[in-house]
Amino acid sequence: MFNPRLGCSSISFRHQDLPTAVRTIAGLGFEEIDLGALPGVCDHVPYELDADAVTAVSASVAASGLRVRSVNGDIGDLNAVLGADAQAARNRHLDALLTLAANTGAKALVLPCGALGHDPVRSLEEDLDTIAEQLTRAGERAAGFGVELWTESLHFLRFCWNLERAGLLAHRLAGSGVGIVMDFSHIVAAGEDPLEYIKRHEGRISHVHLRDAVPGNINLSIGNGDADFGAGLRALAAEGYAGHFSLELETRDVTHDERPAAAAKAASYITDLI
Repeated sequence: MFNPRLGCSSISFRHQDLPTAVRTIAGLGFEEIDLGALPGVCDHVPYELDADAVTAVSASVAASGLRVRSVNGDIGDLNAVLGADAQAARNRHLDALLTLAANTGAKALVLPCGALGHDPVRSLEEDLDTIAEQLTRAGERAAGFGVELWTESLHFLRFCWNLERAGLLAHRLAGSGVGIVMDFSHIVAAGEDPLEYIKRHEGRISHVHLRDAVPGNINLSIGNGDADFGAGLRALAAEGYAGHFSLELETRDVTHDERPAAAAKAASYITDLI
């Protein structure tokens, strides 16, 4: 029904519990999901992710018949300076998310590009060094689980919120194996140009999130904002991008009852562009 490279994030139906959300997504005709595991954004994956929780989430996804492209998670502020105990707790949470990713057959775990907020903990350069170090270490750990590590950068609400900071982080991650997730809505919300983003991250983009935006607002349905998806997808194709796309429709301009139809409409539109 939709292009097989186009999936739907469970965040799009975060108002539903996970079993209901994946049934809704499968019922619309999608074959693939990104699994939201972001505290405060999407509670489909419990933050206290013990072995029982991993088993329960994995069973819900398996019952849906959907493939999992990525697990979109968070292990805390990556530019925070941690003591030994806090770092050990972070490592345990990372291992739990990687176990979930491996058990669900996900290609990658996605982590943020720093804390919520744009102000440095120490300085711009030191914070970027810390974020890159934490992501690189997480990538090395992910390899042991047979999973890739990606980071969503830029992200309008987080430390690497504009093209400049996203570029500085990408430079630090060169050669690390950590992939980059592009999100149209965050780029547009930051007042940046998706085509310039694609140009600067040539060969580095591992996955693409799709949602519309205007400067300062990331929560619009596709077609209700300023993102030029046609031009963006053509630019990605011209650069040889062969990865997948995911509708991450955490929108505020439709009701929950309207959300399934809006997701199907967006999927049909993007399928035609792919």
